Amino acid sequence: MQLSAFRILNYRSISDSGKISASRITALLGRNESGKTNLLRALSSLNPAEGFKALSPIKDFPRHRKLSECTDATKVVVSTWTLDDGEWEQLLEIWPRAKKGHEIEVGRRYSERRYVDITSRPLSFDPKTIAPKVKKVVQAVKAVASDLAEEKKAPLEAAADKFFEEASPGKDSAGWATATVAASEALGVALAKADAELTEKQDALLTELSDLATDIAGDEEAHKKARNWVIEHLPIFVYLDEYPEIEGHQDIAAFLKRTEQGSATPADSNFEKMCKVADLDPQRLHQLVNSNTEERNQLANRASAVISGELQKLWTDRRLKVRFNPDGNHLETFVSDSTKNFDVEVNLDERSRGFQWFFGFYMIFAADTDGGDKEGAILLLDEPGLFLHAKSQGDLLRHLEQDFSNQILYTTHSPFMVPTHRLDWVRTVNISEENGTAVTNDPTGDSKTLFPLQAALGYDLAQSLFLGGSNLVVEGVTDFWILSAISEYLASEGRVSLDPRLTITPAGGAQKIPYMVSLLVSENLDVLVLLDLEKDAVSTREGLVKDKLLRDQNVLSIGDAFEQTARPTEADVEDLLDAEVYERLVRESYVKELEGKALDINNRIPRLAKRVEAAFKKVGVDFHKTRPTRCLLNTMGTDPASVMSEEAVARFERLFSAINDRFGKHISRGAEPFN
Repeated sequence: MQLSAFRILNYRSISDSGKISASRITALLGRNESGKTNLLRALSSLNPAEGFKALSPIKDFPRHRKLSECTDATKVVVSTWTLDDGEWEQLLEIWPRAKKGHEIEVGRRYSERRYVDITSRPLSFDPKTIAPKVKKVVQAVKAVASDLAEEKKAPLEAAADKFFEEASPGKDSAGWATATVAASEALGVALAKADAELTEKQDALLTELSDLATDIAGDEEAHKKARNWVIEHLPIFVYLDEYPEIEGHQDIAAFLKRTEQGSATPADSNFEKMCKVADLDPQRLHQLVNSNTEERNQLANRASAVISGELQKLWTDRRLKVRFNPDGNHLETFVSDSTKNFDVEVNLDERSRGFQWFFGFYMIFAADTDGGDKEGAILLLDEPGLFLHAKSQGDLLRHLEQDFSNQILYTTHSPFMVPTHRLDWVRTVNISEENGTAVTNDPTGDSKTLFPLQAALGYDLAQSLFLGGSNLVVEGVTDFWILSAISEYLASEGRVSLDPRLTITPAGGAQKIPYMVSLLVSENLDVLVLLDLEKDAVSTREGLVKDKLLRDQNVLSIGDAFEQTARPTEADVEDLLDAEVYERLVRESYVKELEGKALDINNRIPRLAKRVEAAFKKVGVDFHKTRPTRCLLNTMGTDPASVMSEEAVARFERLFSAINDRFGKHISRGAEPFN
């Protein structure tokens, strides 16, 4: 059974959530205290792993409403489900009147009862059709009786009259069915006693009425069985909210004492679930402390193998081994990451909080679904991976999607848990004083609610725009604009342009280049760097090489665009343009600000952008390189020849040739920075 939608009502912060569509994976996105947790808690109450039970009005009914408004009949969960063909086949065998293909509604109220609504075909009870058939049967029986001796004739005619009285339909189908079943049996007995037979056609008519009555009389019982079948096949909801603590140093005697006294902690409960998965009996281990060490060790060894196997079923990308070590009254749980050469065992308590979350999550899931065999179990995860690194959160999301066939609903406010590749999985959770918690199936809400989605989309956009398998890292976005536009222009003219495999990636400033390079190299991407020609670039180059981020050959300079004899002491990307062209672009993009002002540009300042910046400062105007760059892009689209002289083309071609040459050498080395 697949959950297709649900609606939560009258539960804590929720008056009416609205209908929430459920996907294979559903992300409930909302800010803190918006009611996300209440949605999952209410939904899990429909069929929790620990067993169905009544809800507490005092604890669970919205506090701003009168308690008298809450009764056993107050609805809490309304859910709709779809069945596959095999499930429909089973259900129709129980109750043929069910309409195949329609969704089934399952809900709960505050009482300890659930209800099931199965769409069905109407009962085929038509008094206008049934009455003539009853009359024909009665006439046929009396016709047969007329040929019999009086001692047989009278009882048979009386039976026919009784059948007519009982089987003549009224408005109550159930009452008619019960009476007709009994009357049909009585008429059959009377025919047998009279040693009389109806014709084949007449007998078929009687059988038809009897079968119809039997079907209608048993319909409610079949309907009840069908409803019970739905409840029995309803997926278990495995709800995980807080950090699932399992202690790596377990005092077995103390654990058993707390369990017997009814004072078990959540950690005790989780330990018990781990023992269930491992098929390990803590009571037996305790009994063997002083009597049979060998048997105790064998039990622990077997449990270690079992739980390692269960863990490997769910975590296929890591070779993890679990070892239980009995030590007096204590049981130590060690976990190792197996490698080709050695295993390093670390006590579970000493692993990272992120790993402990993973481990606890797996144990609870496996225990609550009898080892994970129930693929239909639905996982409800409240803020999963809260203790994980951002990248690990993304890995967790992929893991849930790729390695689980279960339906999963989870809450989050982390951008890294937003499935940007499947935004149709995202539901937004909002809360207001008037209406409480409500959910929308499309991304709407206030800025705080939508921030994780906006951040996730922004990150994805940056990745798609600026990051590729092979990257040329430049200092700023204006460098990106100029190099991209002119490379595209030169390619259209059949001139030397950048290798199309290279993605120009702006770092957001010279000081951020090492961080960008480190990020890209850590992802095993091809990286070249283009630095401005200035004194700080020397230290940046040395740092990249010294820190073993890149080979020296993977770092280029704007100076590579100039012939050796004409190489300037300093240069930016803008200096590849002619000076008069750049100054014209500046004046065109600052027409209003420069009106009535005379720019005094000092040609002794090495870099064009710096010259202009100094001149603007003298006349009290702020200068931004983006404005003349945008003007350049517009002109490249309408009149490229006016900004691209042969000298400028030659400089860009020399730079692109140098970049392509270094890129080719990098690829030939196997794309390893220090190969």
